[in-house]
Amino acid sequence: MKNLANKLVKILIQKKLKISFAESCTGGMLSSTITSVSGSSKVFNLGLVTYSNKAKIDILKVPKKIFSKYGAVSNECCLSMVKNLQKISKAHLSVSITGIAGPNGGTKLKPVGLVYIGIKKGNKIIIQEKKFGSKSRKTIQTLTAKEALKSVLLIV
Repeated sequence: MKNLANKLVKILIQKKLKISFAESCTGGMLSSTITSVSGSSKVFNLGLVTYSNKAKIDILKVPKKIFSKYGAVSNECCLSMVKNLQKISKAHLSVSITGIAGPNGGTKLKPVGLVYIGIKKGNKIIIQEKKFGSKSRKTIQTLTAKEALKSVLLIV
């Protein structure tokens, strides 16, 4: 994952782009990975760990109705997170993550390992649904952060 972060920081520096993250189930792992790269201060704008629904509502302004209608782990929540992060951070690229890292908390409809990754660059928004399966919590978090880095590299 360190190689992906190095590559991303290098490209962002070259293109003079800033990036921000709003993380839930990864608990800051994506932010930590980026900031472990020398020179990341030139491109990393903001990292929020909005773990609770209250934080998503209060900080990212995710409408309460999204939680009651779709839940925190949903395409709709991830979309709202990434759109509002963009407004708050004013970064060129914004990334949001919400999911169920387990080992508990999953249901039949939303199993452990279900994750949504949102990326916004300009007017382009991509929301990805990933199903990593019932792996360990740490593995799901790592796979999610890695997938987010890979996805950003594809659109940067």
